[in-house]
Amino acid sequence: MRTDSSTPSTALLPLSLAWLFLVVMTVFSLWLVRWLGPASWVQLPVAAIIWLKGWVVARYFIESHQTHPFIAWVIRIFLLGVPLALVLTTWFGPQLAGLTAAR
Repeated sequence: MRTDSSTPSTALLPLSLAWLFLVVMTVFSLWLVRWLGPASWVQLPVAAIIWLKGWVVARYFIESHQTHPFIAWVIRIFLLGVPLALVLTTWFGPQLAGLTAAR
């Protein structure tokens, strides 16, 4: 269990900057895909941006750094799920679909 007695932040500036960062990263990822095209390797930087955006949401809006260590680890693992699923379905989509298809 954590021993620090920090309280949740009530300042609006860090939240506003985090929100602005999320908007900028969303526009950047859209621009990246539009500029580089539909190549499968483009999904790697997009997945990294998705992970970074999830980390920002967890850190500044959910304040996961102030939770119990178990909950913090669950959030970290959950945040890896979406980018990993994006990369796996981009590179191995037909194989994954074959695993789930009814026979």
